[in-house]
Formats: sequence, structure tokens, C-alpha cells
Amino acid sequence: MIKNYFLVAWRNLRNNKGYSAINIFGLAAGIAVAMVIALWVVHEYSYDRFLPDHDRLYRVQRNFDSNGDTLTFQTTSLKLAEVLRSEIPEMEYVCETDWMGKHALKVGERKVVMNGGAVQADFLKAFKFRLLQGDATSVFNDPFSIVLTQSAAKALFGEENPVGKMVRLDNQHDLAVTGVLQDLPANSSFQFKYLFPFSFLDQTNKFVQEDRKSGGFGNNGHQLFVKLQRGVNVPQLAAKIAFIEKRQKESINAQKSIVILQPMDHWRLFSEYKNGKEAGGFIDYIRIFSGVGALVLLIAGINFVNLTTARSEKRAREVGIRKAIGSRRRSLVVQFLTESLLLTFIALVCSLLMVVLALPAFNKMAGVAVHVPFEDIRFWVITLTGVFLVGVVAGLKPAFYLSSFNPVKTLKGSHKIGTSAAWSRRGLVVLQFTCSVVLVISTMVVYRQMQYAKDRPTGFEKDRLMVSELTEDMMKNNDALKQDLLQSGLVNHVSVSSSPPADMDWHADLQDFPGKQPGETVEMGMVMAGDDYINTMGMALMAGRDFRAGMSDTLNVMLNEAAVKRLRLKDPLNTSVKWDNRLYRVVGVVHNALMLSPFQQADPTMFIKSSGNERYLLYQLAPGVAPHSAVDKLGAIFNKHNPAYPYQYEFVNDAYNQKFRQEMLTGRLSGIFAVLAILISCLGLLGLAAYMAEQRTKEIGVRKVLGASIAQVWFLLSKDFLVLVLASCLIASPLALYFLERWLSQYAYRITLGPAVFVLAASIALVITLATVSFQSIKAAMVNPVRSLRSE
Repeated sequence: MIKNYFLVAWRNLRNNKGYSAINIFGLAAGIAVAMVIALWVVHEYSYDRFLPDHDRLYRVQRNFDSNGDTLTFQTTSLKLAEVLRSEIPEMEYVCETDWMGKHALKVGERKVVMNGGAVQADFLKAFKFRLLQGDATSVFNDPFSIVLTQSAAKALFGEENPVGKMVRLDNQHDLAVTGVLQDLPANSSFQFKYLFPFSFLDQTNKFVQEDRKSGGFGNNGHQLFVKLQRGVNVPQLAAKIAFIEKRQKESINAQKSIVILQPMDHWRLFSEYKNGKEAGGFIDYIRIFSGVGALVLLIAGINFVNLTTARSEKRAREVGIRKAIGSRRRSLVVQFLTESLLLTFIALVCSLLMVVLALPAFNKMAGVAVHVPFEDIRFWVITLTGVFLVGVVAGLKPAFYLSSFNPVKTLKGSHKIGTSAAWSRRGLVVLQFTCSVVLVISTMVVYRQMQYAKDRPTGFEKDRLMVSELTEDMMKNNDALKQDLLQSGLVNHVSVSSSPPADMDWHADLQDFPGKQPGETVEMGMVMAGDDYINTMGMALMAGRDFRAGMSDTLNVMLNEAAVKRLRLKDPLNTSVKWDNRLYRVVGVVHNALMLSPFQQADPTMFIKSSGNERYLLYQLAPGVAPHSAVDKLGAIFNKHNPAYPYQYEFVNDAYNQKFRQEMLTGRLSGIFAVLAILISCLGLLGLAAYMAEQRTKEIGVRKVLGASIAQVWFLLSKDFLVLVLASCLIASPLALYFLERWLSQYAYRITLGPAVFVLAASIALVITLATVSFQSIKAAMVNPVRSLRSE
């Protein structure tokens, strides 16, 4: 019996190649889109879950009360680490780290610049990254030690065993290799190539020494991670540690800070906080594209249902004969469900091929390493179960509808499709195109928002600006390096900064300023800037002056417009503000520059004269100098003053464009999925139009004999579809408006939604529908009426 079901199903599929191809391709495309998105979602959710005890690992953060508005920071103090370690027994390990960044490593003539940093000695006990050589309990016993990853060890030592050998760090200190770590997977929040003990900084870094010796809870400049004991009640622990900082009276920061914990499983997905609580982040994009995948799969399923039920009259006699010879309705339902499942499993095979072909391009676009886990039994269980459910759900309506035909009427040829079936099919077409039009509108709005932000004036010269991280050698030779750069003719301005031009590494609170209200706090972006900083950045002065060589500017500062507004300063020049227990005099006011998000307002920022320990060298290329062609010449100058390491640089324009990466990815993927949704919907229309033309062959022939033109016949067959798509556009527009207004509300700098985008999306849908339906309509209208009537 089962064999017979499949034989009949295969025969029916083979005898209706056109409809079967449309069904299979449409469903395969929908399954492929859903599968790619599902694999990507699983990849994102898998971040850090490969680590043993990942559910007991947390990052320590601070909620700071800023005039009633709660701000969340990841910066913590060494004082807090000591208190947690000594007073909270529920914490198995407490690990302070620096912010990890690029350092230069050298072994003989081999020199590389890689990402890594300093970690407390218990770090590898808490975070159990796999050690191939060495012991987590002892690798950091010596302050002058280093643990390399496999790739770092190979880059520095080739195939030699690195353990016991020396690595020179930043051309300043020699560290002994005490361990080798397996390379970290792509789905790790940490992406370091080496680690050295925090005790190294305790011995070599004067700022860390000061923080360790006399720093309080307000000296927040480090990261802090903890691993909890097994069985700890996290809500109770959170209440216990919440007031650790607030009980201290050492500083404004300490008095207004509350300690919180964020679980490691949330680091990747929940990066945004509102009022001290997780409010979103990357999880928002996962939810968006999960919905998109479900919509595309729904559109493909609607195609299947519509095309199958539309072909019901072709099989009416078959149903009548089967019932007349004794077939029960249950057998007919199983037969039609078998056909549905056969189609869906063929579509699955096609979709797997599509996914394999599409993943390389998707991975490149999304910056991930997703693959189809053919070797994982869970993948097959989930996939086959999902496809089975899709086949059953998609086939239920056609199966029960076809099996309900009255055998007497069907054999007499008097069976007609009921009004309910026709309206049901129209309703599904409306739903299908509503989803497609919503995707089209969303794609256009995302693209417009991205372009709107990209075209926004940045307030600094990003196109000709370059930045290099300063090494110890470059700091020692800073004056000579600056002179050589200026004399080369390639560069016309040079300065130093504590932050890269397209970012801001540091925020702090002013202690006092004119007009400060009792209990008021003002958080500022802080930039330590060198001489000629404003000209180097290409920023514009509104009043006053830049920092200049030869002038004593150590107690002078500049403010941007946002800072002047936030401090309510009517005449800011020569005004005094207090920070770090020092009074500073405002000597300049600059226009706002978008150093952080291009979608938000500029941060209030204070620029302080360089103290000589800045991390970044900024240099502006002279007009007419081609950026990429200048790299080799600039490299020769840098190598002269920093011979131990390769020339490292970044074009600020590239760094700024990275701020749009997520929105660009959203726009591109939305565009691709919108095109696929429209394509799948049009495949359904093509099949329905062909069916309608076939059903009305006699009517078309009679109308042509009576004098109807091709245009009239075309309009007759096309108008119903155009009405349905127009109804879809009318439904889709308010739906898209509701969701897009919510999406845009997260941006302070955003477009205004007008009617143009909705009219354009509707026009696109109507034109594509017209083109799709016209193919079949004109084809039917041009058939010789004699042939049409003879066939009847």
C-alpha cells in the first residue's frame, strides 16, 4: 500500500512537470532561506558555550546613577576586584584583565603584531580554554611569562617547541613561554593570540602600580570577570554585591555605582542596557532575521497550498473513481499527504544544494564561518522533522479539500470549486504578497537610513586621516618621527591622542563647573590630545584656540559644542571646570565630531593636553597625496624610528565605515530576502495564472470569436491578480510603518517616513505582478480560438 502511494505520487509529479517544478523550486528556495538563517542563529547562540562551566562565568559591570538616568559601564577598579576576592565566598575565581589590544612580539628576526593582553593568574582556571602545553595552575606563576596560542607560536617559532623560550614584548621586556593554547574558535567572545600575567603590569606599569597601591573604587580602568561556585543562587548573590561600591564614600563614582553581573551566555547577544537592565543588542538582529526566515518559508508554503488546491479540478475525476471503487477518505488523505511529503523532501534536497552554494557568499558578507553540519545527527533530526511538518501542514488543506469531493458530482462532471475555496486562495495570495511587500518596504527604509547616516557630516576629516598605535620606541622618538613625517611632504599635520579618531576610549565625570546643581553629575568623553590636534583631525574651532607647542597647556582644556550645551555655559572661554581634583581653564570650543555612533548625537567631550603617554599617533595626509600609494613611503619613515616592528596603520575612513557594518549587513540581507520573497510569490502567481488561463480556455475562445482583442483578454485575466496585490500593498503599508517606526526609534539621527517609500514599494509589487501575469495572459489571448473551441 505504501509503495502504491509513492508510485501514484511520483506519476502525478511526472505528469505535471511545470507545476511540480514551480512547487519544488519555490519551496526549496523558502527552505534554503530558513535554513541559512537558522544556521546563522545557531552559530550566534553558540558563542562561548563551548567552554566548560560557561553558565557560571560572569562579567562584572557597574550601573551608575547619572542624574536619575542609569548608565551601565564595563569598566571596573582593581579595588573592587580585591573586595570581591576577599569578601564574597560564592565567587570561585575573580580575574582582573586589561582591555587587550595589539602588542608587538619578537623572536630573533621574526616580528609580529597581534592581539592579546594581561590576565590575573586564575584566568585559565576560570576560563578553561584548552592548554596543549603547560598547566593552568602554574603558567602565570612568573610575572615575566607568556602563554601563546598555536598560531602565535607557529608564527614566532615555526615548528619548534616554544615552551621555555623567550619572546620580546613591545621591544621592552623578555617573557618566557610557559604554555601553548589551542587556537580559539570563531564563536569565542575572546579573540586573543597570547596572554601574560597581570602581575607583569603590577611590576612594570606605573599607572597599575598606583591603582593597586592607592586606587579606590572610582579608578575604573579595567575589566573584571568572575566564576561562581556551583549551586550559587544568582539573584541572592546579585543583591549581596549590589552595594559593594555604593557603601564607599571615596568618590562620586563609588557613591553612585552599583555592581551587577552579566552572564557569559549574554555577552554576544545583549550589549545594550537601558535603566541598568539588558535592553537588546545583537539579539534584535537575530529576532528580525528569524522573522524574515519564517516569512519567506510561509510564502513558499502558501505557494504550495495554492497551486495544489488550484489543480484540484484536474483530479476531480480521479477522486470520484477512487471513491466509487471503495477508497475511504482516510486513504485519499494519506495519498495526497504522501504527494505533499514527496515534493517537500525533493525540495529539501534542492534546498541543501542551494545552501551549500550560498554559504560561502553569506559567510563573507556576514563575517561568520557558518557551515552545514552534515555529520551532526541533531541537524538531521531537526531538519527532517521540520521538513516533515512543513510537508504535512502544507499538504493538509489540499488533502482534506480534494478528498471531500462528492463522487457522483465529479463523475458527472458537475463538480465546481466552491466560493469558499476561491476566497481562501485569494486570501492566501493577499497574505503572501503582504509579507513580500513588508520586506520590500523594510529593505528600502534600512537602505535610506544607512545612507542618511553615511551622508551625515562627521565634523572631522576622515578621508585623509591615518592612525598608528604608538610603541615605546615611537614614543621615545616622537619628536624626530613627527619632524620626518612633516618634512616628507606626505603629511601636513601630526598629533597624538588617547583615543582613535573614530572612537572614544574613556569617559569621566566632572567634579565641578559653573552653575552645577546639588547632586548633579555630568559624564564627559575624555580625550588626551597633543599639539595641533584640531588641525590634524580636520575639526573646526568655534572659538578660542587649539593646543600649541611652546605653550603651557597642562591645565587648559577644549570643549565641543555638546559639552558647552550640557554644562549650560553661555560664555565658555576662560571658564574653569574641575576634574581629578584639578581646575582646568577652557581655551577653545570646537564643533561637534562624530567620534562614536553616527546614528546618535555627539557626546559631550573635553579635550585635555597630552601628558606624554597617549596610545595613538594621528597624521593627516597632504592634499593631492594618494592614500594607498603613500603607505610604502610612510612605512620607511616609521621603520626608521621603530625598527623592531612592522609598520602598522589604519585609514580612519575604513574604521568609520565599520560603524555601519551591522546596518549594511541588515540592508543587504533584507534586500536579498525581499527579492527571494517576491520571486517565490511571483512563481505562485505564474502557476495560478497558467491554471486560470487553462480553466478559461473555452471562454477566451468564445470572446475572441465575438471580437475581443488581445488587450481585452489580457485585462480580463490580469485584473483579479492586480486587485489582490493592491490589497496586499494597502495591508502591508501600515504594518511596515508600525514596525519600522519602532526600529527607527533607536536612532537619534534618523529619516522621517513619508508616503514615497510605500508608494514605490506598491508600484514595484504591481509592476512585477503585471509582468508575471501578463506572460500567461498574453500567451492565452494569442491562442487560435478555433483550437480552443475544438479542444472543448
